[in-house]
Amino acid sequence: MSRIAAQNIAVIGMGSNVNPKSNVPKAKRFLKKQCRLLGESKFIKTKPVGYKQQDDFLNGAVVVATAQTRSKFKSTLKRIETQLGRKRQANPYGPRTIDLDILVWNGKIVDRDFYTRKFIRQSVLELMPGLVKSK
Repeated sequence: MSRIAAQNIAVIGMGSNVNPKSNVPKAKRFLKKQCRLLGESKFIKTKPVGYKQQDDFLNGAVVVATAQTRSKFKSTLKRIETQLGRKRQANPYGPRTIDLDILVWNGKIVDRDFYTRKFIRQSVLELMPGLVKSK
């Protein structure tokens, strides 16, 4: 008898301001190789945060199912960022080909930016309208 792997449900925030019309779809394709894509929010143009002298971002979110643990999945996301050419810089708010962050894990908000960035909150609630917004 085969064993079915338990599925974790995650909302992943996605953003890019370096060739975003190319890099966001590429990131989705890479993600589909690692997990099951269940849905996506609208992607919207947003102003940069922290470091203003750069291009606007294209931001949104996807909801996925994965058998990986949260820490393993986070490593998978970092590997995808690297494969798409993301360079880690001294300035954490600088330009990037792609940024992938776990925002919600199994119904629990795990990224504090949910509470401080309206576009993140909107994307998450578009995908999970019944999500309880408690800290």
